[in-house]
Amino acid sequence: MIEMDERALDALLAEDPGGPVVMLNLLRFRPDGGRESYQRYMDALGSEIHGRYGLRVEYLGDGGRALVAEDGQAWDTVLLVRYPSRQAFVDMARDPDYRAVAHLRAEALVESVLQPTVPLQGGVV
Repeated sequence: MIEMDERALDALLAEDPGGPVVMLNLLRFRPDGGRESYQRYMDALGSEIHGRYGLRVEYLGDGGRALVAEDGQAWDTVLLVRYPSRQAFVDMARDPDYRAVAHLRAEALVESVLQPTVPLQGGVV
């Protein structure tokens, strides 16, 4: 699955523990220009949408060979994006300006994971 639906956004809000959320993005690009299309998506989001919803890219990196994973679970890129709240993320996803460029993300990807994370209390596993 590449795109979010309204049920997923509603579930994200229903499970909201409060506070900021860091979205884990695992991305596998289409071999025929997917990485470039994803860059167009990121560029199209620009500082206006970033600023409007307070998002901040915490980490962006190329994926390497998976050391421990099932076959086919290596990812091209790992991206961590912090939002001030789940509501801010949902508001962004529902914003007409965002929706106008979201197709670039879908066109770029073969597969993805988009998972909300929250800090562990005490920071220890």
